[in-house]
Amino acid sequence: MADLSELVDRMHPFATSVFGAMSARATERGAVNLGQGFPDTDGPAELKEIAAAAIADGSGNQYPPAHGTPDLRAAIAEHQARFYGLEVDPATDVVVTTGASEALAATVLALTSVGDEVIVFEPFFDLYPAIVAMAGATPVYVPLRAPAPGSGDGFSLDINALRNAITQRTRMIIVNSPHNPTGMVLSALELREIADLAIVNDLIVLSDEAYEHLTFDDVAHIPIATLSGMFERTVTVGSGGKCFSFTGWKIGWASGPTDLITAVRVVRQHLSYVSGGPFQPAIAAGLRLPDSYFVELAGGLASKRDLLSTGLREIGFEVLPTQGTYFITTDIRPLGATDGIEFCRDLVDRVGVAAIPNAELAADRDQLMPYVRWTFCKQPAVLNAALDRLTALRTIT
Repeated sequence: MADLSELVDRMHPFATSVFGAMSARATERGAVNLGQGFPDTDGPAELKEIAAAAIADGSGNQYPPAHGTPDLRAAIAEHQARFYGLEVDPATDVVVTTGASEALAATVLALTSVGDEVIVFEPFFDLYPAIVAMAGATPVYVPLRAPAPGSGDGFSLDINALRNAITQRTRMIIVNSPHNPTGMVLSALELREIADLAIVNDLIVLSDEAYEHLTFDDVAHIPIATLSGMFERTVTVGSGGKCFSFTGWKIGWASGPTDLITAVRVVRQHLSYVSGGPFQPAIAAGLRLPDSYFVELAGGLASKRDLLSTGLREIGFEVLPTQGTYFITTDIRPLGATDGIEFCRDLVDRVGVAAIPNAELAADRDQLMPYVRWTFCKQPAVLNAALDRLTALRTIT
């Protein structure tokens, strides 16, 4: 690794990303990469045509407005009203960002200060503690409740652990549902419990809803901002990359009450300033696609989830239920393994498949050590190739 001696102390824990490291390792070994969550097929052709036209006619080749094009901000507002009944003013309550990641970072930087505490559920998307550290705030980790082995259950909210983690210094709770990496979707009751604690303690909620349209088996995604008393204290983040399978375009957004979004806009304009000019009209068109597009997107992913889940279960993994996202979580203990970090490190060399250990996405690794995350947003041929290689685990373990 390069010399990191000049890196400030608070950022040393985030010098490498498990996703980047595992993908690099997979590339070096020629492994099937079921670690990093990006689709291997493009989204709607009509959106590519709109982006290409914006480049060809020059309309997308210079800086767009700092907070996003008016049409995309309008489309985001329409989307929030259409799917969730949330009314936001596109002129004041929406900001377009360079991916959902920038929306998350700008929100934490804008709304927390040195000495504040930010609650992060674990396992977590690895960006969360890093951006809290950038802000000079302190992450406070609240473990999700792991299921009993063999129960058939998934991860769930531990409301008592959350309640006990809140102090006078707590400023924000980061909520992610549908949840990366576990694949759980917070229920209406769980969201209400979080909301009640946020209200009584006067906390801001940063709601990462990047996978909002990727839920399965009639499980509903409920934005926490729709709950009574929550809109005025919630910044909601969305992702064009996840909605339309164009992760490389890096178009995201944040929406919410005017006072919070105004603060986010101030910080955001000093990060990347503007985002993907030619892609903004394409994402605006995508958000206006008919309901059938979003239904078919989730349905196609559900079939891939089932393909990979069935195969992993036949090999011997315990497969936890996946209600949303791109990800399946498995318990490796039925295969005679207990250390997910070692298991994933060796898996690339042993059978040529990459996955992500959930323990790398937690401050307290012990509880999550037996769990491994796999992505299924790949072509069936790729999933089958991975399963063919993984069948060797039956005899190796």
